[in-house]
Amino acid sequence: MRFFDYVKDQMFSLVLFLFSCFLIVCILIAFKTPYTLNILLLVILFVCYSIVFLFSYYKRKHFYDELFFNIQRLDKSYLVLETIQKPSFLDGKLFCNALYEIDKSMNENVKNYELQVKEFKEYIEMWIHEIKLPIASLILMAHNHKDVYDKKALIQMKKIESYVEQILYYARGENAEKDYLITSHNLEDIIKGIALKNKDYLLENNIDFIVENVNYKVLTDSKWLSFIFDQIIGNSIKYTKEKQDPYIKISGKDYTDKTIVVIEDNGIGIPASDIKNVFDKSFTGSNGRKQKYATGMGLFIAKSLCTKLGHTIEIESVQNEYTRVKLTFIKNKFYDVVK
Repeated sequence: MRFFDYVKDQMFSLVLFLFSCFLIVCILIAFKTPYTLNILLLVILFVCYSIVFLFSYYKRKHFYDELFFNIQRLDKSYLVLETIQKPSFLDGKLFCNALYEIDKSMNENVKNYELQVKEFKEYIEMWIHEIKLPIASLILMAHNHKDVYDKKALIQMKKIESYVEQILYYARGENAEKDYLITSHNLEDIIKGIALKNKDYLLENNIDFIVENVNYKVLTDSKWLSFIFDQIIGNSIKYTKEKQDPYIKISGKDYTDKTIVVIEDNGIGIPASDIKNVFDKSFTGSNGRKQKYATGMGLFIAKSLCTKLGHTIEIESVQNEYTRVKLTFIKNKFYDVVK
């Protein structure tokens, strides 16, 4: 709060004071009071008014400077009322009371919104669990009655299942830590499950699925990691099937402090301009625009889950040559001691 701004704000009271002093002097002169007495009286008035003016200014300056400093310092600026002392001057008290009521109203609205979102997510999760049963039944029927169901119909059913599962993991992603269990799992077993799940896509598109040197144990949640692998391999299948001699290769390497798994394909690759954004929410890029139904959510969810699990995911690509996705699993010595 600058002094000049405060003076401008109090300009009316300053003018009124000066006018009052002028009237007093005129009255004193009319009554022919001594000149020295007039001067002394004006000096006393000026001193008293200056003390009141400056005291009022510094009280407000201290309060508002502290207020704006705390607002800039806080990550959650709406908590600023908890960090300042209630002012002694009336307009400051009114301001704090108004701010308190605004905060209270905002908190009530936020709580109502959070409740609505929570209820909606719970409904979505319930609906997904309900819909997965008939989808699983249709897939089983298609497997058991191949003479009745077309193979392409089976593949479309599996796509529906995959998209429904993606919705479930996205809905749960915000509170993933409440659902996962970090234990030691064999990468080879998880990858075998993913290969089995995607075998129809791989066979239909004649994609060579190569797995090398992945018999390592990592600390993870098998269900969440399976979903991450499924999203990456699903993308590889989608963007590799048009190539000649397509392949997807998964290889691993073990180090003293980490284990790295690389998923590589020889698909259409990713343009250099898109690489930095591939993990952004709903980003489809130039390749996604060619794929009419791309959502841009798969890698975003995979990245979010990796972060929550303590894994890292990186991607590199050369357009029309290859795409490599690298997953890094950090080894935890504390787990080895207490297990």
